[in-house]
Amino acid sequence: MRIFRTLFCGFFVLFTQYGFAQNSDTAGEPDNLLRLKTDSFNYSKESILELWVYQNGYGDSTLSDIYRLRFYQPLSINQWKGMMRIDTAYNSTWGPEAPGQSSGQFSAGNTMLTVWGMPPDFFPKWNLNLGGRIIFPFGNNGQWAVGPQVSASFVPQSSSKSLLSDFSPLVRYMYGFDSKNNSFAANPSQPPLLRTLQLYPTIGLQLSPGTQIRFWDENGILYNTAGGGWFVPLDAMVTHSLNKHLLFAVGASKQVVETFQAYDWSIYGKISFRF
Repeated sequence: MRIFRTLFCGFFVLFTQYGFAQNSDTAGEPDNLLRLKTDSFNYSKESILELWVYQNGYGDSTLSDIYRLRFYQPLSINQWKGMMRIDTAYNSTWGPEAPGQSSGQFSAGNTMLTVWGMPPDFFPKWNLNLGGRIIFPFGNNGQWAVGPQVSASFVPQSSSKSLLSDFSPLVRYMYGFDSKNNSFAANPSQPPLLRTLQLYPTIGLQLSPGTQIRFWDENGILYNTAGGGWFVPLDAMVTHSLNKHLLFAVGASKQVVETFQAYDWSIYGKISFRF
């Protein structure tokens, strides 16, 4: 497991270095060796509605289909600015090892609320966003879960000369509690209580003016702090903007290290509307 501790330390060092780097627009010189500048506070000024479809495969031939609705809303409260994200989903698990072989039977999945931003004059040298997520105990998820997160976004100082679109790391820790409805006898598909560190070393590459390939944007690296174990996927998504209001994407994820079980593979797609 030494290699994962090394990767985590490297991720944290990069996150900290760029998070505390001064913007070159004010310093008049390059931020850092990679010539990146902060873009953490460039929040969308428009609402975004996304429709997602996933199919996940597991090692025992079980499959799950997920239909997810995701909504982004810019927030502005006095001087504080940030973003809010709401997710809700319907899930169906099927296959020879699925509970009751429930093919075609959908039930409510995770419903989540995520908020992030940076209060004015709070750690003014930080180029980071602070936020948090709440997972509600709806549907098959018989637990509350909460977690703080820290995120940032950095872009090349000269975007016309770089293949890199952005480097947008995020770290989140989710802690589940209140398992009174989390009975495996009543609902075998319910997950155990969350104790998970989530790492998203998101990298975007600009393939053309309207097309990107993004790595670890939708599916990140997981570490189970309760019992130990890593889940490391290779995750890639291609996005294409048809115009300033409409975008679609397709992606896939495949586990490459699984000492903590999540899924074997995942394919997914989305349609995104800005308004």
